[in-house]
Amino acid sequence: MVNDNMLDEYDKKILIQLEKDGRKPYSEIAKHLNISNTMVHQRVNRMKKIGILKGAGIILDERKLGYEWSAFTGLVLKEDSDSKLIIEELRKIPEVTECYYITGQYTLYIRIVAKSNEHMRSVLYDKIDHIAGILKTESMIDFGAAFKRNVSVEL
Repeated sequence: MVNDNMLDEYDKKILIQLEKDGRKPYSEIAKHLNISNTMVHQRVNRMKKIGILKGAGIILDERKLGYEWSAFTGLVLKEDSDSKLIIEELRKIPEVTECYYITGQYTLYIRIVAKSNEHMRSVLYDKIDHIAGILKTESMIDFGAAFKRNVSVEL
């Protein structure tokens, strides 16, 4: 497990710069922090290796791609020990974009996207409800994120 002591002030400053713009050239980060380009490369590579940086990717606008509906769905399982098998089946459903282990009345909590009300119904009833081991689902429609963010990097 990574702890805060593994990161020094420069690591944290680099993370802050990358969070602002993940595509920012390392040379610009180096210039802004008054350090060498090589130092930025080495530190970014180290933070990737130890798992702090999980990579850089693109963020798709689901609504502009036609996915007008989104729901958070809690899954009650017949046996919690079946969760790994159920997760593998959920991975096969492209409309399931996230899956979490949680505590409380549900074992798993998923996020589903769909292009229409009928599409959402089909995903829930024709795909998810047919997975062996799922006892019950409960969905809440998502009207959009008020905000999303990473944890803050404290200096």
